[in-house]
Amino acid sequence: MNLRESIASQPMRAFQKRIIGICIALAFVDGFEVLVAAFTSTAVAKAFALPNAADIGYFLSAGTFGMGLGAILISPLADRIGRRKHILMCLALICVGMAASALAPTSSFPFLLAARFFAGLWIGALIPSLNILVSEYSSDAKRGTAMGVYGIGLPAGAATGGFITTFLLNAWGWSAPFWFGFALTAILLVLAYLWLPESILYLVEKRPAGALEDYNKIGAKLGYPNESALPAPRVSVGKPQNVVQMIFGGKMLQRTLLLWLGYACLMAAFYFANTWTPRLLITYLTNPANGGMDAKAAQAIGNNAGVLVAVGGVVGALLFALLARRVHPRVLTAYTLLWGLAAYVIYANVFQTTSAAFMAAVGVGIAANGGVAAFYAISPSIYPTAARGTGVGWMVGFGRIVSILAPIVSGYLIDGGMKSQSLYQIYGVILAIGAGLVFLLHRSMKSDSTSMTEDVPVSVH
Repeated sequence: MNLRESIASQPMRAFQKRIIGICIALAFVDGFEVLVAAFTSTAVAKAFALPNAADIGYFLSAGTFGMGLGAILISPLADRIGRRKHILMCLALICVGMAASALAPTSSFPFLLAARFFAGLWIGALIPSLNILVSEYSSDAKRGTAMGVYGIGLPAGAATGGFITTFLLNAWGWSAPFWFGFALTAILLVLAYLWLPESILYLVEKRPAGALEDYNKIGAKLGYPNESALPAPRVSVGKPQNVVQMIFGGKMLQRTLLLWLGYACLMAAFYFANTWTPRLLITYLTNPANGGMDAKAAQAIGNNAGVLVAVGGVVGALLFALLARRVHPRVLTAYTLLWGLAAYVIYANVFQTTSAAFMAAVGVGIAANGGVAAFYAISPSIYPTAARGTGVGWMVGFGRIVSILAPIVSGYLIDGGMKSQSLYQIYGVILAIGAGLVFLLHRSMKSDSTSMTEDVPVSVH
């Protein structure tokens, strides 16, 4: 039994749990980044004198567009240089992007958009490596649960960011939340440098300089005896691997399309709910026709609604972690998206009643943010190790690039007179389409007895 097999079959040790904890904290940065634009949008619109909702849509989408390109163009670099180096590089450059966002002059909105795009590039590149490390360092019995718990990081970052951003905006203005993001990322960069190990599969299959020494250091922390040589790789390192063929060849083409399109449906609904919910509620409450609430009071209520969407994501991720051992993660993912149809329609019908909207926002978050945790759990097992970083990275990138249309198109639709309720109903239907695609993916995987199952629970319901 080699080290990888020992990790897969043995109870999880403190070292493994610490790795997952660090990855949760790093996913927290992603969650904060998603929501910091939404929570600061009103303050940014005022500081930069933005005239309409479409401009806000570009601000909300700039970081998302960067995330998409980063996931597609930069995340595959992890398959070459290793997960650890890749994660550290991304964190350092996220710090640069956050600082640049905070320093953007209010006379130059394009500078702010460029800074948001730059930060997004490296956040998008970061997440696939985190998904893979959590999957690799989890035991087979606990992998679904570990991925679900890891998925809490994103909505927790969003929720915490909402609470903190409201305070920071009132105390120091629009740039303060970006400085907070810079400081948070810098702290996590230090922790990752000290405690985050390399991927075992990367060491075995790519065999970089010092691989055996690093392998034995990791093994020692897991109570595994030193090896005199690395175990044989699963794939031949003597032959170049056609990663594109592994992702799009044969049956993988259908599976890749189902996975990516399903994720794109989720991300469109996710970014609409997370970026526009605070802004739409603030606009409604401050409208003189609806009583003309004070702007600061409306800002607090709108941000609270956004926080509750994120809180719903924490609930959704926890539920996924609890249920993943009983229900196959792909089936559970499909049901999560299907719940989104009901949740978005309910929110649309109670949007104008603040207390009811708060409760319904939690349901929206269970579907939207919890769905992200679900896709993070199921995506690594779709691809072989040699293509895993690229396959998952391209999925994240494709979904996020498609999803940038959600805030922008929504802004134009709002400027054109579409009611907020109608938008939530539209995105609920999009989630239902995504659920159907995941069900089809599950059927495709079940039909092939040779498909990879090492990263998902073996029970199928």
